[in-house]
Amino acid sequence: MGRIEVVDGTAWSAGRASGWWTWVSVAADRLPAMEFLYDVFVFVHFASWALVLGGTIASMRSKALYKAVSHGAWGAVGAGVIMTGIAEMSDLWADGGPSMAKIGVKLAVAVVVAVLATLAVRKGEDVSPGLKSAVLGLTVVNMVVAVFWH
Repeated sequence: MGRIEVVDGTAWSAGRASGWWTWVSVAADRLPAMEFLYDVFVFVHFASWALVLGGTIASMRSKALYKAVSHGAWGAVGAGVIMTGIAEMSDLWADGGPSMAKIGVKLAVAVVVAVLATLAVRKGEDVSPGLKSAVLGLTVVNMVVAVFWH
């Protein structure tokens, strides 16, 4: 096996057979390892948002916001960026995938959630209910955008 090229969605490999270099179809439109890696980051992304949503709801009765909310928000941002890169790089979105406008809106909202959560955690016991509500509301907005924007 030599180098691999993708032509019209099919992977081709240069190999040496009988003393001559020939191109042989690898017969893989997608690399299974990339699909698995993408699925791992989808799981991390969902788990991070669950941590943000659950942690924010659980901290509504206390004076502070749990540190896990901030970590979950930044984890969701990182996992989302990595998911988008893997999908674009490995052609997992051959059907077109989501629009880049949707990805951009989700990224912007996620970064705002992460920054607000970080600010709330740094405030310690002096977090206003409005700041917690903003984190919760924008988290729900991000989930609504993910589900209903086609």
